[in-house]
Amino acid sequence: MTDFKTTEIRLASRPTGWPSEENFDFATVENPPLGENQVRVRNEFISVDPYMRGRMSNARSYVAPYEVGERITGGAVGRVVESTSEELPEGSLVTHQHGWSDGIQADAKTFKKVPEIDGVPNSVRLHILGMTGMTAFVGLREIAGLKEGETVFISGAAGAVGTAAGQIAKLMGAKRVIGSAGSPEKVKLLTEKYGYDAAFNYKDGDVRGQLAEAAPEGIDVFYDNVGGEHLEAALAEFNDGGRAALCGAISSYNSTEAPAGPKNMSNMVTRGLKMQGFTLGNYLYAAGDFNEQMSQWFADGKIVYDETIVDGIENTVDAFVNMMKGANIGKMLVRI
Repeated sequence: MTDFKTTEIRLASRPTGWPSEENFDFATVENPPLGENQVRVRNEFISVDPYMRGRMSNARSYVAPYEVGERITGGAVGRVVESTSEELPEGSLVTHQHGWSDGIQADAKTFKKVPEIDGVPNSVRLHILGMTGMTAFVGLREIAGLKEGETVFISGAAGAVGTAAGQIAKLMGAKRVIGSAGSPEKVKLLTEKYGYDAAFNYKDGDVRGQLAEAAPEGIDVFYDNVGGEHLEAALAEFNDGGRAALCGAISSYNSTEAPAGPKNMSNMVTRGLKMQGFTLGNYLYAAGDFNEQMSQWFADGKIVYDETIVDGIENTVDAFVNMMKGANIGKMLVRI
């Protein structure tokens, strides 16, 4: 059995405002000999995601915060290089939640074996065929209850969840899908590649006015990744009985001041609206339906995707911060 050294990234201090390199430490780990039913995995890709910013604070949330001095956990995909497990022999491709490291040694039960797809990079297991795609699916079906013929507005539409949600909404029968993004290039991509019927650049200002122009008949469903003025705009344009699935609020994640709430919350009452936040962990029962449906859509060529790849574990923090600033198109990943 060979020696197995790994490099991992740990939380050194809790960020105030935007995270920086000073908030993280790199550590070399000398792993012990493999125990019974353990595996050693060399990661191929690791994920950087908006929710990680919330876990870097010690505020109450749906999941425990990262502990100072501990590794940043999250999604990754890699290959088993040594094993004492019959279920995960050497060479198996696996996904896991051990996070920001170039390699991991742990119990086999903490990894999930996934099939490889000819001509498709293994990184898709971290987005369109993984938790990202399922988050979009659950938000539209389980939370918003999207019905055929409805109009959908998706904020942060050029990100990993947004690009998935736009396509899924169309495949579920939405009549019109509208998205917001942060550059002219992203707006063009939404309409030319991802099937959005209309899109606008929120950095041009007047989000409410731009949404009203893009949705002259109002909206029925709002899939929110941004919060703030996007939520206020949606409340203004909702038709009676509209539903909002609140997936994220990236506009406020790095703010040092409490964000102002929407000024038009009374529309919730007068228009009979429903608004529900959600996290994927409460809807894992939908995994079977998602995997079956998304696999079929993907095989039929009905799903496209983009990846923004940063090379080298040493650049993980930069990738994370740049993702928070909107530098990515589609899923932001670090290739090890």
